[in-house]
Amino acid sequence: MQNTVRKKIPERKCIGCGEKKAKNELIRIVRLPDDGGIEIDRTGKKSGRGAYICRSKACLKKARRRLEASLLCAIPDDIFDKLALEIEREQT
Repeated sequence: MQNTVRKKIPERKCIGCGEKKAKNELIRIVRLPDDGGIEIDRTGKKSGRGAYICRSKACLKKARRRLEASLLCAIPDDIFDKLALEIEREQT
């Protein structure tokens, strides 16, 4: 008899809609610890305080203020522009 081990898929909550989804289905935005800069974390492994958002325009729109509150800092417009571009590319 073969022993099969199922790996648990980590879930995270979208800051826009509040739904729990698999971590790899979401986009992570991280505030870096040293200089406090904000980046989109495509690997999901960068050090720093992170927040997750669905890959949808509606969630991005809802998440703007919530992201700033969650990451405890102001987020530059270019980060939101990059997020919008990434979401747009994936939906086409």
